[in-house]
Amino acid sequence: MSDPFGRRGDDKNSTIDRRRWLQAVGVAGAAGMAGCTGGDGTDTETTTETTEGNALGTETATPSGEQDLPEVGGTYRTVSSSPAETLNPLYNTENGAGNLIGYALDMGYTFKPGNEVMPQLYDLTTEDGGKTWTGTVRENLQYSDPYGQVTAEDFVYQVQELHQADWASTADSSAWPSEVTIEQTGELEFQITLPSANLLYPQTYDPLLYPIPKDLMQPYVEEQDDAGLQEDQELLNLEFTGNLGAYTLEEWNRSSGQTYSRNEDYYLQEATDQFALFENAPYFESLENSVVQEQASRLGALETGETDAAAVPPERVQEFDNLENVDVYLIPQPYNEVCVYNMRENGWNAGPGNLFREKKFRQGLGCAVDKQTLVEGVFRGYANVEYTWQPRWSRWYPSDADMMEFGTGDLYGSEPAQSRIEEAISNVDHEYSYDSNGNLLNPEGDQCTITLYHSAGQNTERSMAEFIGQEFEDNAGIAVEVNAIQGAQFSQEYWQQEVPENADDLEWSNGSYNAGPRDVATSANAWDMTVVFGLNTYPLNPLAGEVFFQKDSFYNPYGYYPSWDAKDLFEQANNAESPEELEEIFGEIFVNIAEDQPMAMLAFPSGRTGYSSDMVGPAENFFSGWNFPGWYREE
Repeated sequence: MSDPFGRRGDDKNSTIDRRRWLQAVGVAGAAGMAGCTGGDGTDTETTTETTEGNALGTETATPSGEQDLPEVGGTYRTVSSSPAETLNPLYNTENGAGNLIGYALDMGYTFKPGNEVMPQLYDLTTEDGGKTWTGTVRENLQYSDPYGQVTAEDFVYQVQELHQADWASTADSSAWPSEVTIEQTGELEFQITLPSANLLYPQTYDPLLYPIPKDLMQPYVEEQDDAGLQEDQELLNLEFTGNLGAYTLEEWNRSSGQTYSRNEDYYLQEATDQFALFENAPYFESLENSVVQEQASRLGALETGETDAAAVPPERVQEFDNLENVDVYLIPQPYNEVCVYNMRENGWNAGPGNLFREKKFRQGLGCAVDKQTLVEGVFRGYANVEYTWQPRWSRWYPSDADMMEFGTGDLYGSEPAQSRIEEAISNVDHEYSYDSNGNLLNPEGDQCTITLYHSAGQNTERSMAEFIGQEFEDNAGIAVEVNAIQGAQFSQEYWQQEVPENADDLEWSNGSYNAGPRDVATSANAWDMTVVFGLNTYPLNPLAGEVFFQKDSFYNPYGYYPSWDAKDLFEQANNAESPEELEEIFGEIFVNIAEDQPMAMLAFPSGRTGYSSDMVGPAENFFSGWNFPGWYREE
């Protein structure tokens, strides 16, 4: 249950915002897409360095013959660290809320072990090399009364009238640019035509859609009422979901959590060709999610059996794995740990100008942090060093390339850090300098001091922030103030920009996550650095991540302008005609990203999720959770 797009977010579980919203920041979209683990809603997620076979699992054999089915009964209990801002499927961009939506509402498709597409609501096929894709909708999909059967028209209308409309600010708008066309070709069939062939189109997550009744959307479309659609009670409370999810939302208490009941008419019961246990899924009579903000309380609930799933911090993995009633799974994830620099006008508050904009300065900061010590100390070895925008087990990782590995070997320490920073400050108009003690001084003669924000209540993240701050002071001579903040507050007041009044006159203005050029569009509050969000590296198809590296994309809260021709290289990748051609282009892209250091790329932690030992279903691969409706409790 994760949004393909990637913001890791405050919950830091094994998935992310539920839509192609970013399908970007701690945000993900389809069950199992990025290693959904049933929505444990807890403290970390990302990836481990394993072999591709281990990380991606192996293809699931088609079942045959009679299958013994588990008994239905009991309650599956989860915990999350913060309340959901919205459960509106059209507008949610948060990972944790995406999981909560996913219990009651499936998306079009997901992926299962072996990197195999599994049709959920519809199947996607192509016969012309990836330029035209046909979506075939299942026949047995039903909304709640009075909306009737799900048809192709619902998906086509949603795209044409919402995602491709200028007035609507849906989370999926970026996935459906005007040059992509969608049309209904039958009651249960639609066709998507791309401007150029894309062999990995399903892996971009762009064609992932929720089923939303046309009759529910139409009044808002006719009035172009974006605010009204966001606040529609049927959408917010998932009242229309019929047989489209494993569970039915019964109650949503905004501060304390959600309760669900078993959907006895779940449509995937007819998909036994995909997984035998779907036949009578789901196997719990109810599901409960509780908001438990303190990590210690979440872990206590796991230890005592009050919850069936919770993330486990690295320093306590062995302790919990030794408990008879808990099994800890290390699950590869696509989200990285990054220290993001604010290159907008209200970033770098240590003095005049913005040194973060200088490539050599960012490289110097990259040399300041010992990544291996970070992995071993903060993550206790349950992570792998990151040098560029892919985990090593990804097919697209440029393992044979000559890539700069900042934070390791000769590219770690005070000399490589300060020599690059000195080169950077010699090229700016302001008089920065180093004193005899290795402190970086601003033009006023004071040591440069900057802020670093982390999510409140996230102990591992706090330790990481403190380690980064100490390394910056020791090796770069920059003092760092580490501050805790709630993830939602940081998103709204620091990460997002205020849209300028003259937005129409700007070179671009693409919404609150890139409201315009970095000199004119800023957030309400100034900030320097953050580790609040991890980002999705899209190891199935890195094309989905180009949004992070384009200055005028819809997602550039940090104001990064690449010094390399990112637009051209990603365009080449979009037009590639073979996987081998893609490998070559991606290799060049990832070498450029490593050199340009758009942010400090630090580590790929594994998801460390503790489950009740009687739980049957979780797996230690990237797709753990694809079959969550078939999970059950072993007697």
